[in-house]
Amino acid sequence: MASKSNTGEKPVAAGPAVNRSPGATRWTRLCVAVGAAVVVFGGLLLSNVGGALVSQTISNVGLCVAALSAAVACLVRARGTTGRLRLSWGLIGLGILSWGAGQMAWVYLESVRGEEVPFPSGADIGYMGLPPLAVAGLLFLPVAAQTLANRIRSVLDGLMIGASALMISWILVVAPTIEAGGDPLALYISLWYPLGDVVVVTVVLFQLALLRHRGNPMSRPLLLVGIGIGIFCVADIGFAYLNLTGSYASGGMIDSFWFLGFAFILLAALMPVRAQAGPVAQEAAEDGEMPLAMLLPYVAVLAALLTSMFWFATNAGGSPFVSWTRSALILLMVGRQLLTLLENRGLTRHLQARVAEVSASEQRFHALVQHSSDVVTVVDANGVVLYQSESVRRVFGYSARTLTGRALIHLLHPDSAARLVEALRTVAGRPYATTVLELTVPHRDKRPRQAEMTVTNLLDDPSVGGLVLNTRDISERKELQQQLMHEAFHDTLTQLANRALFHEQVAEALRREDDEATTVTVLFLDLDGFKEVNDSLGHAAGDLVLMQVADRLRATVRRGDTVARFGGDEFALLVHAPNRRYAEGVAERVVAAMDEPFMLDERELHIGASVGLACVDEAAAGDAEQLMRDADLAMYRAKATGGGGWAVYDPQMHARVVDRLELEGDLRRALQRREISLHYQPTIDLADGSIVGFEALVRWHHPTRGLVNPGDFIPAAEATGLIIPLGRWVLTEACRQAVAWSTESGGRPLKMSVNVSVRQFDRANLPNVVADVLMETGMPASQLCLEMTESVIMNDTEENLAQLIRLKALGVQLAIDDFGTGYSSLAYLRRFPVDIIKIDRSFVEQLGGAADDSTLARTIVQLGQSLGMSTVAEGIEQQGQLTALRRMGCDLAQGFFFSRPVPADVAGRLLREAAPMTDEPAALAA
Repeated sequence: MASKSNTGEKPVAAGPAVNRSPGATRWTRLCVAVGAAVVVFGGLLLSNVGGALVSQTISNVGLCVAALSAAVACLVRARGTTGRLRLSWGLIGLGILSWGAGQMAWVYLESVRGEEVPFPSGADIGYMGLPPLAVAGLLFLPVAAQTLANRIRSVLDGLMIGASALMISWILVVAPTIEAGGDPLALYISLWYPLGDVVVVTVVLFQLALLRHRGNPMSRPLLLVGIGIGIFCVADIGFAYLNLTGSYASGGMIDSFWFLGFAFILLAALMPVRAQAGPVAQEAAEDGEMPLAMLLPYVAVLAALLTSMFWFATNAGGSPFVSWTRSALILLMVGRQLLTLLENRGLTRHLQARVAEVSASEQRFHALVQHSSDVVTVVDANGVVLYQSESVRRVFGYSARTLTGRALIHLLHPDSAARLVEALRTVAGRPYATTVLELTVPHRDKRPRQAEMTVTNLLDDPSVGGLVLNTRDISERKELQQQLMHEAFHDTLTQLANRALFHEQVAEALRREDDEATTVTVLFLDLDGFKEVNDSLGHAAGDLVLMQVADRLRATVRRGDTVARFGGDEFALLVHAPNRRYAEGVAERVVAAMDEPFMLDERELHIGASVGLACVDEAAAGDAEQLMRDADLAMYRAKATGGGGWAVYDPQMHARVVDRLELEGDLRRALQRREISLHYQPTIDLADGSIVGFEALVRWHHPTRGLVNPGDFIPAAEATGLIIPLGRWVLTEACRQAVAWSTESGGRPLKMSVNVSVRQFDRANLPNVVADVLMETGMPASQLCLEMTESVIMNDTEENLAQLIRLKALGVQLAIDDFGTGYSSLAYLRRFPVDIIKIDRSFVEQLGGAADDSTLARTIVQLGQSLGMSTVAEGIEQQGQLTALRRMGCDLAQGFFFSRPVPADVAGRLLREAAPMTDEPAALAA
């Protein structure tokens, strides 16, 4: 059967007869309506109501309507399809439309102008267009691909059908027309109709045989088209005969045949396509259609031979054309039979090959059964062995002969025997049912073996007639599963429980807590200094230490408690403590055990551990995940106090973590909500007291927390990576503000300082970011100063040096913030392209007071001068500090003495006032 892709149409699902689709119901109603129209049309012509003129008008108009309706239906069907099928329906529709045009010309001549239509006339041009277009459309019908033999057989069948139709047409129409003589054009046109009909009918029958042979859903519409064209042929033959004898007149009964033919084509175009059937239905359909495909050529030949015999009997002269055609038909039949014989021989060889293949398959089956790792057993409904494969000796040590005829359950342990009896009973009641069970089957040497058995009910299969048991030895698989299960829930190095098993044990302990009157306690342990052991002595030494830790932890707990390793140097203990004090004693013992030196190749190692403790008592309850989390928080609390101790969980620990997480979550949304802003603190030139620039300082105005201290949210931004987008925003906003101030002051150069985080230096694209911001804002590079801490110099020295060189190449200035508080060496300071040193406020605070200690500040100023770097003093709050710094030769200064960090509008006002700020402190901004 041709597939949907072959036909190009969307099929209508073919359901049961009682569930007819809406499309099928509409088509049935259409058949009734069209049938009624045919009956009315034929009745009017037959009764000759109103006389010859009325019948003539009814016939002419009715045929126009019928032809145009059929043509429109075919064209609409073509529009709803694709591929070759669209072209096929379109050509058939155009052919009928051509016939309709000819009929309209006939109506004009006969009914409008009232003239007798001559033969031939202009109407014949339209009529003659139907055969070639219809043949082209039929030949474009999609059919499935054929083998060479099928193609040859199809050609022979087509030639037999065509030659037979040609002979019948010659005898009935063509020969009498030629004998009548007359005008050559009229003769040719008269011959065109029957010969065209022969070709069309031949193609219809040929295509119908092909499509019906394959169960194609187009076979039913094509059958209706064929019936319609066949009725057309009858009408054309009748018209030719009546026209030849001069007795044809419009309105006669012969016109009803054309009307009926168009009715069938209309129904064919509007017929819903059946959905493609399943494999079984398709095979049945093909088998049912085979006789038509085989008999159609022979029926056509038989009809032609009988017609020729009748013609020879009534015409003494005979005809060479008929004789030659009969000879050709005989030759075609002989060729058809020879092809059939060759196909039969091929089928015989194919059958022999299939028989040999089946025989070889049976031999392979026996070989596979005998040498398979599976044991195949066939038992009756009572479990008595009917057949036993020889592989049972290799797998279980028994002889197949000794097992045959015995009840299989006698070989099994009672528990396994009971399960097998139940499985056999269950499966035996359901034909072809299958079930799988695991049994313990004793080997002949008495060793128990684990087996998997598949039971299949083939009692109703005549070739088997029993229950088939496929049994395989899965003892090794079971052992492997147990090993994998152990590895899945235990640490491979220490053989302690892992996180998954520990979580399960804690959950089980919590479920049993009420029944056992104990306090479930979880201890988390993290080794102090273990990373240094790994880094200095290697991972092998670290593994030895971890195994010693595991041994010591096992020794600190009782039987029934659980010790686990979570990976790395993290361990956990589940303790069923009678009370909280006992649990705290376990924590003390663990810390003491870890304080003891570890011996490694006669070397003592002191490591220590931080322990967190969380327990469930009457006042607190939770699930396993919560208890483990609480112990983890307590462990971090113990580590934060210096390590080597233990801490008990309290709810405030969790609250601080939650608060930090909420702060991080709010920080992620702060930029979008415009909660982040910049304040600006002026930088003063100590030589003349003028403002030479500003330092941009970020501020967060939280909707509920108020103004959040940068010391609280900057570390959170660095920990979460939000410092990257935040840092870019700060840089962009500060540069944009600096450009705006410079423009307002008539192009006055104004330096803008922006702090850069260590995390921003971790990204190799920091120079690209700075370059993009400078280009975006129009900020001159020489007016931008990037401030960094000494840690930038000390960490990843070579990589950071490369980034600083790239930044310096952009033209920006680089400053070291809080200089003197870190560990940067003079050698690093010389290597790095730094322009400015900022003196930390802790050194400035020691200036100008009663205990004036200016040594460190003076040293830094002198260092900057010797290295050619500018110095900026931070945190100036008193006149004495300012005076001392000016005497030292410090270049620039910042501090509350001049101004607090203020919003942009206040900073702009300070710039516009342009008053020296070194004589007395400015009004402090809120």
